Amino acid sequence: MNLKEMTKTTDLIERLLPEEIERRSFEMIARELGTIELEPLQEPIIKRCIHASADFDYVKNLVFSENAVPHALEALRSGVSIVTDTKMAMSGINQRLLHQFGGQVYNFISDEDVAVCAKERGVTRSAICMEKAAALGGPFIFAIGNAPTALIRLKELIDEGKVAPSLVIGVPVGFVNVEISKELIMQAEAPYIVARGRKGGSNIAAAICNALLYMLRDGIAG
Repeated sequence: MNLKEMTKTTDLIERLLPEEIERRSFEMIARELGTIELEPLQEPIIKRCIHASADFDYVKNLVFSENAVPHALEALRSGVSIVTDTKMAMSGINQRLLHQFGGQVYNFISDEDVAVCAKERGVTRSAICMEKAAALGGPFIFAIGNAPTALIRLKELIDEGKVAPSLVIGVPVGFVNVEISKELIMQAEAPYIVARGRKGGSNIAAAICNALLYMLRDGIAG
């Protein structure tokens, strides 16, 4: 690309403030969705997942257990905390807003005791993190965006009566055990929001948490 072509290209760039970029992005999402009708309490969550990924497959891939959103909103309003499986998901959550409602974010993946226990038992640190969270007593929202082993161990802990999540966000991304881990958590006795199939990620886990927080902030409640 020569200098003249570069000049023409840069002329097309819109100079916008961050809040204007977000507003325009959601307007574009709404236009692309067209006449697709979304359940009102699910709509802000689905749209924020699309916003985080530019992937409209979340319209059909994101599934909700009955009353999952109202239950999660009430839990957050009551000061529930969030447990994530990755530092990335933790850093993506609006912690300032969560603190306003009385909650905080926990992530144990870098804890020395978690690493030692995982090595001794021959399991993933993500699985041990779920055990450490369960031992704290909760209540918690679990936001799993990367590790299917975390989701699988969480299902076992729920079945064993050792933890009762206010919500499980099951959106790990990848290939090995990803799809089955999501199907398993949907069979647990816990409210869930799950991205069926291979798609997901820490950014999607954080986006769902933020969507719920923004719904509370904006007075949208179930």
